[in-house]
Amino acid sequence: MFKLKGYQQRAVDVMQSFLSNCLSSDNVEDAYKLALKEQDLPSHAYRDYGFEQVPYFCMRIPTGGGKTVLGSHAVEVAARHYLETEAPIALWLVPSITIREQTVEALKTPGHPYREKLDAAFNRQVLVLDIDEVTQIRPQDLGNKAIVVVSTLANLRVSDTSGRKVYAYHENFEPHFAKIPANHPSLPLLETVSEADVQENGLSSREIGSIKFSFANLLALYRPVVIVDEAHNARTNLTFDTLRRVHPAAVIEFTATPNTTSANGSNVLFHVSAAELKAEEMIKLPIV
Repeated sequence: MFKLKGYQQRAVDVMQSFLSNCLSSDNVEDAYKLALKEQDLPSHAYRDYGFEQVPYFCMRIPTGGGKTVLGSHAVEVAARHYLETEAPIALWLVPSITIREQTVEALKTPGHPYREKLDAAFNRQVLVLDIDEVTQIRPQDLGNKAIVVVSTLANLRVSDTSGRKVYAYHENFEPHFAKIPANHPSLPLLETVSEADVQENGLSSREIGSIKFSFANLLALYRPVVIVDEAHNARTNLTFDTLRRVHPAAVIEFTATPNTTSANGSNVLFHVSAAELKAEEMIKLPIV
């Protein structure tokens, strides 16, 4: 199996320690302060951006430092040490269609380091899908397989969700919602069929107010781990609103250049310098 570089293993260890502390203390802010202290990093405020006790943090990894392979490790770390599940659902958000296609191909290819990690972590019970393939998810997959769905952030990031496939009613999802118990904790989070849905999908007006069979609702039901690649592009109020709409269990950002402004800066949990990458022979060019 692909062996992590020293700084990559440290990144994984920091994530594991932080998320374990989030679980045990039930206080993300305290766990964040402790993680910084353990690394001898300067203390600074944790900002929840309305996500309350949902861990929302950033791993600062320079370009060429293996952010995507660390994303695969992050899915396992979050599943094992925070969600305590063998079958997580992860929403992997990337900045462009090109990167989306590359990421999907890598995660679907047996033996590729990204896929190899997932297969080893989840006993080969892994389903990787492009956002356009999500109607292939079967009820028996949820709870039995680690599911990774790759999408551009733009697919989700809209103020008006009408006409967007992610938020649209789709009859293929009906079996997923058929047996939701009345006391399911996520039930109040789910969007319901509106008049616009009736007009778009030819539904009966009697369906208005019932649970909408949509992928967004499926995500809300199972509380995904959200991986955000090139996260410095994803620090707007509209992005925060979009991520809250899928009700994540955790949001893990990867970027070389995190937003550090006082208005909407990331909660940087770990960072590695370009000099450390060069020492690990990850950068061949001279560093200035």
